[in-house]
Amino acid sequence: MGIADDAVEVRAQGWRTLIALHGLIEAELERALDEGFSLSVVEYTVLDALERQNGWHMRMQQLARAAALSASATTRLVNRLEDRGLLTRVLCADDRRGIYTELTPAGRALYERARPVHDATLERVLDEAQERPELAPVVAALHGETVLPTR
Repeated sequence: MGIADDAVEVRAQGWRTLIALHGLIEAELERALDEGFSLSVVEYTVLDALERQNGWHMRMQQLARAAALSASATTRLVNRLEDRGLLTRVLCADDRRGIYTELTPAGRALYERARPVHDATLERVLDEAQERPELAPVVAALHGETVLPTR
C-alpha cells in the first residue's frame, strides 16, 4: 500500500468510526426521547433549531438545513409537529411565497422538558464511548482535544 492508499484508509477508518459513534448516539437519543416525550431525534432537532431563534421564526428552507432533511421531508415533519400543536406556520408579510415556522407555547414547553433528558443522554453516551478505544479519538475530537494518530 502506498502513502496515498494509507491516507485513504485512514480517512475511511475515521469515517467508519464516526458512523459507529453517530449510530450509538442516535439509538440512545431515539429511545430516551421517544420514551419520555414521544419525540424522534429529528423532531427534537427541529424544536431545538426553532428554540435557538430566541422567540423568532425560521424559513422552511432554513429548517430543512438545520434538520438535514429534504424540502418534502421537512414539510411532512412540520405537518406532523403542527398537528401535535408544537409549532405553527406563518406567511411572510413581504413575500407571500415565504413560509416561516415557529414554536408554539406547547412546543417550547415540550422542548424545555425534553432538553435535559437529551443532554444527559448525549453526555452519558459520549462518556461510555470514551471508554471504547476505537471510539475514544472521535469523542476526544468532539471535546476539542488534540488527537494524535496511533500507529
